[in-house]
Amino acid sequence: MAKCEQGYLCDICGQDVAEITASDLYLRYVVGLLDPEVLHTTAERHIRCNPTLAQYIVADDFEPVTVEGPFDKRQLDATYVAEREALITRGWKRLQEVISLGIPIIEYPLPEVLARIQSR
Repeated sequence: MAKCEQGYLCDICGQDVAEITASDLYLRYVVGLLDPEVLHTTAERHIRCNPTLAQYIVADDFEPVTVEGPFDKRQLDATYVAEREALITRGWKRLQEVISLGIPIIEYPLPEVLARIQSR
């Protein structure tokens, strides 16, 4: 099978990241942690396969992720955690909605991220 026919394989578990709504790559892009210029060259993984990021998603329809060790959000500054939860949760919600909007990928990011990209 040609590499282009394999889809996007998670670099952690090796399984197909079949839906953009489960994509750590696109979540990081939507919240501004990944430059659009490297979107096509960056490794893919499932959101849940990146627990240090997934732990910041706080939504009724997302099963919470817990991290043990130094990156556990319960061990971090409460203000930082609240800001990170707000950003990552907003990004995750945006990722859930973009598939039904029929918009180009360049318009996926959150408004403030999109503004930053356009100002360059």
